[in-house]
Amino acid sequence: MTDFSSSILRTNVLTVSELTQLVRGTLEAAFPSVAVSGEVSNFHKHPSGHMYFSLKDEKSQVRAVMWRSDAARLKFAVKDGQQLICRGRINVYEARGEYQLIVEAAEPQGKGALQLAFEQLKEKLKAEGLFDQARKRKLPLLPKRIGIVTSPRGAALIDILRTLERRFAKLEVLIYPARVQGEGAAAQIVAGIEALGKIGNLDAIIVGRGGGSIEDLWAFNEEIVARAIARSPVPVISAVGHEVDFTIADFVADIRASTPTAAAEMVVETEAAFVERIDNLERRAVQSLRFEIGERRGEVVTLAQHRIFQNYKLKLVNLGQDVDRLEERAWEVVRGERRRIADARAKAELAAERIGGGFRAALRDKQGAWESLAAKLHALSPLAVMRKGYALCWSADGGRAVISIDAVAAADEMLVSFYKGEFRCRVEAVDREKEIESRAGGVSAKAGAEDE
Repeated sequence: MTDFSSSILRTNVLTVSELTQLVRGTLEAAFPSVAVSGEVSNFHKHPSGHMYFSLKDEKSQVRAVMWRSDAARLKFAVKDGQQLICRGRINVYEARGEYQLIVEAAEPQGKGALQLAFEQLKEKLKAEGLFDQARKRKLPLLPKRIGIVTSPRGAALIDILRTLERRFAKLEVLIYPARVQGEGAAAQIVAGIEALGKIGNLDAIIVGRGGGSIEDLWAFNEEIVARAIARSPVPVISAVGHEVDFTIADFVADIRASTPTAAAEMVVETEAAFVERIDNLERRAVQSLRFEIGERRGEVVTLAQHRIFQNYKLKLVNLGQDVDRLEERAWEVVRGERRRIADARAKAELAAERIGGGFRAALRDKQGAWESLAAKLHALSPLAVMRKGYALCWSADGGRAVISIDAVAAADEMLVSFYKGEFRCRVEAVDREKEIESRAGGVSAKAGAEDE
């Protein structure tokens, strides 16, 4: 007899893989697109960018995966505990035989994705201190050069330029054209802030656009824009949307303007407003000074009337009398010193006159003696003799005087010097015995020399 149950089990036997494939095909065909709501748990973001998590409610849970390409489009960060509506398709993970939800899009339940992303980024940047008032910078009183980052075709740029033209501002305006809405807008806004920040002598940068929905303004809620504003070396004015619109750029910027027109008004004041401001400051300064002087005068009067200061007043009077006496004594001393100085000067002048007379007499005596010696020296000078017609003979090199005939030989060269001038000659003959008779009177040179 055949076991009926065993025969049933042996018919249509499937492998695990075959069964899984059948289930996978059935589920994927039955649920090509599905939207599931639930709470996020067991969230994990892989370094590759893929996100893995579970969606659960009070009774069940389902595994979910969101591939990197789809996750990159999310405006908010997925976290455990969030209530999400996930749209995608059912898939079976064959390795485990489990079905899972392949999430292609997600949004917060009860709150828009953009609003959640806005709140998440706001909390993050606030915790980093990017909203602190301590890091906010003030605008210069009279800016000379400003930059504008906005759409060149937008109404915001026209409003800003018209406002600047009406007001007291001879400004140089640099415009960096950028997209302010849609894909790539945030990157262009960042490029504009960085480019203008590198330009020297720039006083402020206006970043903004006109109003719109949260989707239209989203470029100004991007983290890269917020950080570009925070690191700008130039004060930044955020002028995005209308007065009721707030963006992340508004919180990070040094100044938030409700509209682009308001931003232009903040940059420069009208001439009348500027003059009025100066007048008000001047009046306030004068009033403050008068008030301060009045208070100090009252304090002085009150103190002067105090009993303790009356005693000091008497002491001051006594001290004044002492000063007068000391001054009189000082003048007496000065007059006595003047008399002594005058007597000393007279004595000094008399002594100087006596010394001068003696010095002049001694000088006359010394001068007479000097003149007598000079006359004697002049009489003995060879130059005086030479002026009478005599000459001196020298050796050929002029270094030795020839004073004897014994020092002369025939053919010697001689140098003969007169009182004025000299000449060279050669000795033809020497006669050591002959005496030269004087041409003047027949007296020999020797005798004439002895007489002299």
